Amino acid sequence: MQIGPYTLANNLVLAPMAGVTDRPFRQLCRQLGAGLVVSEMVTADTRLWHSRKSRHRLDHRGEPGPISVQIAGGDPGMLAEAAAANVEFGAQIVDINMGCPAKKVCKKAAGSALLRDETLVRDILEAVVSAVDVPVTLKIRTGWSREARNGVNIAQLAESCGIRALAVHGRTREDKFEGEAEYETIARIVASVNIPVIANGDIDSPQKAKRVLETTSAGGIMIGRAAQGNPWIFRDTVHYLTHGALPASPEVREVATLVLQHLGALHQLYGEDAGVRIARKHLGWYTQALPEGEMFRQKFNRLTGPDAQRQAVEQYFHNLEDVADRIDIGRYVVSDADTREGVAQDIAQQGVMAA
Repeated sequence: MQIGPYTLANNLVLAPMAGVTDRPFRQLCRQLGAGLVVSEMVTADTRLWHSRKSRHRLDHRGEPGPISVQIAGGDPGMLAEAAAANVEFGAQIVDINMGCPAKKVCKKAAGSALLRDETLVRDILEAVVSAVDVPVTLKIRTGWSREARNGVNIAQLAESCGIRALAVHGRTREDKFEGEAEYETIARIVASVNIPVIANGDIDSPQKAKRVLETTSAGGIMIGRAAQGNPWIFRDTVHYLTHGALPASPEVREVATLVLQHLGALHQLYGEDAGVRIARKHLGWYTQALPEGEMFRQKFNRLTGPDAQRQAVEQYFHNLEDVADRIDIGRYVVSDADTREGVAQDIAQQGVMAA
């Protein structure tokens, strides 16, 4: 897939998710096959960039290109200024958020709230595109409400303003994350423009990715929540789209190595206190469907230091490795057993949570 001068390795994109797609997670998803990763949303109000959270979100050291940064706001001038500043900080693609359904974003006339005002959308897009010499992309929903699905209009407007690629979450702002994604609406948007359209919403498996690509004729797929705790979904999807079959599930030791790598990167980026807190949610996602995962999470969430967290992860996967050669982190099926329940029983007997 081509975005401006950048030819991506494939058409799989990690969705920007606040509090999730920080630099360690983006790097991990790129390592496991994502063709493009997009940073967490950054406010267009540069006066707020002095907070520790914003500094982390603006830090792209060590990341391979192209570096895509998402900005959010409702004022054309502020968004243009933020875009230019991000380019100075290393952004090679600027993405504008008009898809976030969160109340705290929409009440500030940002995110998907902007879809109600097509004149303001045009003003924003023209201002940002004119302010930078890098490709500008746009993330939208299918409309503000079910009665006002204007995704086709917004897509055509975006193309006319110089937007180089468009990501579409197949729900309205009113739907939030409820119900099923409207792939038929995404298909209409794809047919209405000549820029790449990236389909987003409910894509939680390689098989689903293939079906959505075929159904919508989209140029790419954007994966969000399904990557939480399962960055291997990019590796699996690339393989499935290429070969029509899933690859072998990862060895337990491979999973352990990647999880420990992620854990260490979180501790390094955020420091011991914040790193320990942030690591808890990621380890919860990694182990949510693994045998004895709930027991592990309860213990892990009580740990207060990076060394203790690292030792707990090493012990958990070491004991898991004693009874299983491989695990499918996405579907959580152990390859050398007939059922997950049977393996869970064996692991419980051998004491995965042993000290």
